[in-house]
Amino acid sequence: MAISDMRRQYAMGTLEEASLTAHPITLFSRWLDEAIAAGIPDPTAMTVASVDATGQPSQRIVLLKDVGEQGFVFYTNLGSRKARELSSNPKVSLHFPWFFMERQVRICGTASKLSLKQNAEYFFSRPKDSQLAAFASRQSQPISSRQLLLTQFAQLKQKFADRTLPVPDFWGGFLVAPHQIEFWQGGEDRLHDRFEYNKDAQGNWSTQRLMP
Repeated sequence: MAISDMRRQYAMGTLEEASLTAHPITLFSRWLDEAIAAGIPDPTAMTVASVDATGQPSQRIVLLKDVGEQGFVFYTNLGSRKARELSSNPKVSLHFPWFFMERQVRICGTASKLSLKQNAEYFFSRPKDSQLAAFASRQSQPISSRQLLLTQFAQLKQKFADRTLPVPDFWGGFLVAPHQIEFWQGGEDRLHDRFEYNKDAQGNWSTQRLMP
């Protein structure tokens, strides 16, 4: 079968005005809870899209680590491509691809770095091997082989076997404060339900239905 002929019906549900909430994070949290309860793989995985100085966008998958009315939080190496791009251009887009539930959520917002206190609190909540991995990997930098990475990790593991690691100064989190959030629910015959929330200058949210 040609990929152009691959298609299926989306019939798992609908999204109506009556299901919307005053604040989009409330609806997002509900959908996230439902994705977790459904047991879909990596429900907190999201695409982060940033743009470099030439206007070239790039995307990668990261894990959502916190969400609240202020926005969405993730952590990364501050020397990574995404961190460098967000430092020079904080405009960012997030995407949650909950395809197993015929849903997706698209977010546009502005990224800002978390405080040292917030970074430390999360860093020390991670398993020690994850802490070591943050030190071993200079994310996005070239490396000659995987074996070299494994060697660096093993050396750090031995060095800090009985010691507490410090919080790396090259590692931290970002808060993405949204100004637009779209909820998409697949519909039969490609008549999908799409609702877009937009935040005005006074911080108030409004909604509109979009054509599929």
